[in-house]
Amino acid sequence: MKLDWRYEDGGGAGTVTCDFLVAGETDRLTDILLCAPSHLAPVPCCSATRASLREGFTVSNGEAMAQHRALRDALEARGVRCHFLPARPDMPDLCFTRDAGVMTPWGFVALNPAMAHRAREVEHLSQTLGRMGIPVARRITRGTIEGGDICVARPGLLILGLSGERTSEEGARSFAEPFFAQGWDVVHCAFDPHFLHLDTQFCMLDATHALACVDVLDDAFLTAMASRGIDLIPVSYKDARTLGCNVVSLDGRTIVMRAGQDEVAARVRAAGFETVELDVAQFAACGGGVHCLTMPLRRVRA
Repeated sequence: MKLDWRYEDGGGAGTVTCDFLVAGETDRLTDILLCAPSHLAPVPCCSATRASLREGFTVSNGEAMAQHRALRDALEARGVRCHFLPARPDMPDLCFTRDAGVMTPWGFVALNPAMAHRAREVEHLSQTLGRMGIPVARRITRGTIEGGDICVARPGLLILGLSGERTSEEGARSFAEPFFAQGWDVVHCAFDPHFLHLDTQFCMLDATHALACVDVLDDAFLTAMASRGIDLIPVSYKDARTLGCNVVSLDGRTIVMRAGQDEVAARVRAAGFETVELDVAQFAACGGGVHCLTMPLRRVRA
């Protein structure tokens, strides 16, 4: 597929050919990018990780690798091709592949993370995808934005989280430019930086259902979702803090989520979805769940 871009960020204009595109967060997932947690370490840059460190948490490399392998096995068993970003010792959060870049309907966008140790990941990610034949369609250079705050919800609807720390208003505006240009509806969700990213409070299950920590999300955002026909399955603050909202939809029906979130899983199943529940405790202690650990490279509409 040929992709044309002519945006302010990244400079110039051009045409690339790429079969890796994502136009909806819950379309059928065919390809995903993972990174082994070979150098996982708890970086105290978010409230969840700081709490883990206060409680004496230390990473078990063996457990982290086993949990990550189980995630890979679960994805591959359901027909998802897994691609891999090489681990780097100077990038302890690299296994959270969601944040440094995102695939869009017009190709791969290299993001601009706010944290220095995450910003180092962008070039490594871009070079790795380049070797796979996936070019950089855009680079965000104005403002900061991280992938956990980006939800390409469904064709025509983009949702962006704004904490002001990880994703700034300028970064969100810059990322949204091509979506606006193509007539997409763009909804912003402002929230306190305590929650790190939007995907710790809100994740799509299919085109009209989402998990949401309704007690903390802004009323205006809840109203915006209702007006767009998105039914919210409520998740408690306690469950959201332990990554209960942080899930991946494989096809709008099968939901991969953290094991031990029994109440959340029961509500997801009651709404008609199938759950795949995995132990990701090592990663949750470092501030990330299943959604954080996965970067979709290609989704296709049913």
